[in-house]
Amino acid sequence: MPTAVQIRRTGGPEVLEVAEVEVGDPGPDELLVDVAAAGVNYIDTYHRSGSYPLDLPATLGQEGAGTVAAVGSDVTGFQVGDRVAWQGVLGGYTQRARVPARSAVRIPDGVSDEVAAATLLQGVTAHYLVRSTYEVAEGDTILLHAAAGGVGLLLTQLAKARGARVIGTVSTAEKEALAREAGVDEVIRYDQVDFAEEVRRLTDGEGVAAVYDGVGRTTFDGSLASLRVRGFLVLFGAASGPVPPVDPQRLNKAGSVYLTRPTSAHYVRTREELDWRAGELFEAVTSGALTVRIGGRYPLAEAAKAHEDLQARRTTGKLLLIP
Repeated sequence: MPTAVQIRRTGGPEVLEVAEVEVGDPGPDELLVDVAAAGVNYIDTYHRSGSYPLDLPATLGQEGAGTVAAVGSDVTGFQVGDRVAWQGVLGGYTQRARVPARSAVRIPDGVSDEVAAATLLQGVTAHYLVRSTYEVAEGDTILLHAAAGGVGLLLTQLAKARGARVIGTVSTAEKEALAREAGVDEVIRYDQVDFAEEVRRLTDGEGVAAVYDGVGRTTFDGSLASLRVRGFLVLFGAASGPVPPVDPQRLNKAGSVYLTRPTSAHYVRTREELDWRAGELFEAVTSGALTVRIGGRYPLAEAAKAHEDLQARRTTGKLLLIP
């Protein structure tokens, strides 16, 4: 039987267990995939800790890539041997997975399985953030927290391609170098200065059109203080913990600003939308317009180490599990 990383109880990285699992044949609308690589994302730590409850036992992982081993009876458009990637489907930390066909996309020639697994979830996130949640326009100045993280490096490149000026926050000199390499125009070491004050200085007091904040609790107040009038505060994660309840009147005082908390499922509701986002991402990868940085590769048995490194902010780019 194939092996997978499961949790039987919630808690720290120590609750991650490698176990043999019964996968079975694909359902009528599913693909059976031999997994080549699985993406490690912050949402996996929320599932593991119980912040986002799951029915237990559960196999973690929201993203992967591999080769189709079998096709369900009602599936069209895929066949055995196709290379596919998916995101937003629980159960990627495994050697073999059943994946709903509606959530899978073909991997084009010129894109490896590892790059595909490193691109799709965070890439779709970056894509909808800059194309749909707040549509970045030429000449906009935006603030991006954790600019050297997986989403940060991708979002920077997509925003720069749309003509934006990107201000990014990081915590180390190494991460500053990576952020600048990706195209960040102004880097703020938030461990050294008040980032909101620095944003005001860099924008001549105006503030930014949008803040993309995947950190949450520790950055929320400063993010709100960094916006221009009618700016957008986009919360897409909570690496430092959830934001406490907010009085809507604060949005008025900040300049009639907007606050939103998007999630990927609402931005890939149709086959057409998923194909559009994935297609633009893969096209950018194959053309060289988008560089995907893989920051670490771990065997399934070291999934706990991957979680520890991610939560300790010891990583840059994307982490992968290689079955």
